[in-house]
Amino acid sequence: MHRHATWIALCGAAAALSVSATAWASPERVDELIKTTLQLDPNVERGSKLYRAHCASCHGTDASGNPDKLIPALAGQRRSYLIKQLADFAELERAATEMHTVLAQKEVSEPQEWADLTAYLNGVQPLSKPQTGTGEWLSLGEASYRQWCASCHAEDGRGDDDGFVPSLRNQHYSYLLRQMRELAHGHRFNVEADLVLFLDSLGADEMKGLADYLSRMHGPIRDRTRMRDDGYVGD
Repeated sequence: MHRHATWIALCGAAAALSVSATAWASPERVDELIKTTLQLDPNVERGSKLYRAHCASCHGTDASGNPDKLIPALAGQRRSYLIKQLADFAELERAATEMHTVLAQKEVSEPQEWADLTAYLNGVQPLSKPQTGTGEWLSLGEASYRQWCASCHAEDGRGDDDGFVPSLRNQHYSYLLRQMRELAHGHRFNVEADLVLFLDSLGADEMKGLADYLSRMHGPIRDRTRMRDDGYVGD
């Protein structure tokens, strides 16, 4: 069982939905959207255009995010995870007003656009130097990761398409820490209960160390699949 399958967000810091909004969420619809999107043939060039038009203003032209504004880097993230997050945002299974607004636009509201956009992002060169922590609790964070997280996310943080396990590499410290805190406090709806319980059990120093350790995993992984002729890189 993937205990840590969904603890890095696609976009922005998560905000709590109202009780009425939660009732609108449709996990079945999310599953349907994910399945449909994964079956479509992506167009990377079109995905690049969609990214520049609808995402780059927040996530940056190179998809490197903005640690000061707690905006995540998306470059090189696993495609299946990105697709799941888009479906979750669209169906209000994950809260973020900015993302809800973007996905309400006709140009990025359908599975084909998601297929194109996520294929493009998966192939973007990962962030070379993410924001890191102070290093004070780094050894504690490394021990925690190896004991509790590596079995799902892999020793190098690459993640896994099975279970939509995100890559935790190439990500900013401040964003990682904020998301762990949000998850621990139950402010994300699209996560497994075991992950929430685990993060809630961490002390403040251990959580800082874990985020710091993850933020220092950067650069491409060794066995990344070769790029297709159209620019799409699959994991």
